[in-house]
Amino acid sequence: MLVDGKWTDTWQPVQKADEKGRFVRQVSSFRNWITPDGAAGPTGEGGFKAEAGRYRLYVALICPWASRTLIARKLKGLDDLIPVTVVNPVMTDQGWQFGGYEGADADPLFGATHIHELYTRADAGFTGRATVPVLWDMARGVMVNNESADILRMFDTAFEGLVPSDLRLYPAEHAAGIDALNAEVYDRLNNGVYKAGFASSQEAYDEAVAGVFDTLDMLEERLTGDYLFGDHVTEADIRTFVTLIRFDAAYHGLFKTNRRQIADYPRLSAYMKRILRRPGVRETVNMDHITRGYYAIKALNPSRIRPVGPAHVLRLLDAA
Repeated sequence: MLVDGKWTDTWQPVQKADEKGRFVRQVSSFRNWITPDGAAGPTGEGGFKAEAGRYRLYVALICPWASRTLIARKLKGLDDLIPVTVVNPVMTDQGWQFGGYEGADADPLFGATHIHELYTRADAGFTGRATVPVLWDMARGVMVNNESADILRMFDTAFEGLVPSDLRLYPAEHAAGIDALNAEVYDRLNNGVYKAGFASSQEAYDEAVAGVFDTLDMLEERLTGDYLFGDHVTEADIRTFVTLIRFDAAYHGLFKTNRRQIADYPRLSAYMKRILRRPGVRETVNMDHITRGYYAIKALNPSRIRPVGPAHVLRLLDAA
């Protein structure tokens, strides 16, 4: 963690918990938006106009939050406009590291060794966790945004003038419903698995696990069409998918969310297949990085031995 721009301690998966032992996630700090004309977005300041080759996205393939942005980038056809740098899946004592693993990149801009060096470039006195994704402005040399929900939404519309698309991930007619479903899925499933895995009391764990499976049951019942809002994929599907694809391979065992697997939900299993078959989505899923990263968390798996499989997830990915 950085304190006043200095790395102060070895990385820990849990930096904060409430009085009942519930895991508390850090709030993102950089909240500027890329917009078509460079005007200010919903938060932050203006000056970030949509331009080809100006912005770089830093991600970890293990990370579901970062994977949201990768999927949006693929679905919206932004590959040629926004280059990507992938960090090492194994969290070091100084957090996310560049290079040193197959599929991980060196930092092409500054030759940094860890993501936290980008944070202190952006703010020399930064205090907090150095997280991914990071959206970096290569023209101004500043961090635009490190909140995946913001990046997902700006990728939907900011670059329409450069890469027109018929796909709208946040359509106006479903905006209120998407916002409501996002809030529930985030709290009880996306973050719920972490609240279970990093709980420091039985009460906190029991509460989190109940929320995880209540939400999975709700989603299973809801999926009467191809996607959560009918026949068109939206950001709600992206936000749900990134947790589902990691669930049986990582969360079920390591985070002790083992009441059921996603394989036990017929509709959710078919839903994952449909999303994986959308052009570009399969390229964002690297199960080697996912299992290597999660099972290297020393606080949860001191031996760092990672399990084989599960076979049904590997078959799913092979068939996509």
